[in-house]
Amino acid sequence: MENILSVRGLTVDIPLAAGTLHAVRGIDFDVKRGETLCVVGESGSGKSLTSLAIMGLLPKQAQRSAQVLDFEGVDLQTASKRDMRKLRGNRISMIFQEPMTSLNPAYTIGDQLMEALLLHRKVSKPVACDRAIELLEKVGITAAANRMKQYPHQLSGGLRQRVMIAMALMGEPDLIIADEPTTALDVTIQAQILRLLKDLQRELNMAMILITHDLGVVARVADKVAIMYAGEMVESGSTAEVFTAPKHPYTRGLLNCIPVPGKTAAGEHLGSIPGIVPSLIGDVVGCAFRSRCDEATAQCSSDIPARVSSAGHLYRCVHDYDGPASPSMNQPKSGEA
Repeated sequence: MENILSVRGLTVDIPLAAGTLHAVRGIDFDVKRGETLCVVGESGSGKSLTSLAIMGLLPKQAQRSAQVLDFEGVDLQTASKRDMRKLRGNRISMIFQEPMTSLNPAYTIGDQLMEALLLHRKVSKPVACDRAIELLEKVGITAAANRMKQYPHQLSGGLRQRVMIAMALMGEPDLIIADEPTTALDVTIQAQILRLLKDLQRELNMAMILITHDLGVVARVADKVAIMYAGEMVESGSTAEVFTAPKHPYTRGLLNCIPVPGKTAAGEHLGSIPGIVPSLIGDVVGCAFRSRCDEATAQCSSDIPARVSSAGHLYRCVHDYDGPASPSMNQPKSGEA
């Protein structure tokens, strides 16, 4: 299958009084139709800014650049604001992290659901209403016609998240970006939402980018996984390859932090990663993880090569665990990691 989205060398810089914040630093990835890519990393790693850069919704002061930012032949870098408005909510949709702050409290659920379809497809209001009710029922909301008349504050967190999913699907998008769609939900509702997203993806043959910090979520739904740390992708590949043969010390550290059924004894201490993410303001040289890494050497302060593991996935580290340096990941420029 051909790539529906191709990203090469994506960077996001934000000028601040203290200097330039290099929030996203030269990341590469592809997503195919019907495929799920999970982007994983701790808070502040650049996951959400990456998604906003794709959508063209970055803060006004943020500066985006990329070697390639292609959505099915459309160059998202050069697309006009008008062209991006035609894509957003139509061919590319996004489920934002917190539905209560994403839904407008002054409008009913129905008005907000129908808006995108009325704008992009120029259908009549009754047709848009029928489509909204159909999708509310599809995402598991009972009495959908009555819910159309309610306001966001009248719904529970789980229902609001389901409304956000229905809203993202109104235009039958080719690509859906879900930014931590289950963070504020309890485990039972979380499982229902993830199952719903996978079922709808399979039914509509959508590509999906799922942003999360939960490796359990990744194991359940991802075809491919990309691990982000301090604004760059330090490891990427198929979910099976990355989970069974992780190469980057950060990836291994994350996996050591979660219990393994049948292996982790009751009461056994889980792993942890000491230290904090370094500041990304000003020049960032070498591996950003080296201050937290048990395997760091003096070489980690220089440019970091991208390598291919024997399992076929990519990682960025000075240690050659079993693969040669690869030109397929964006190589850092002088003064960057």
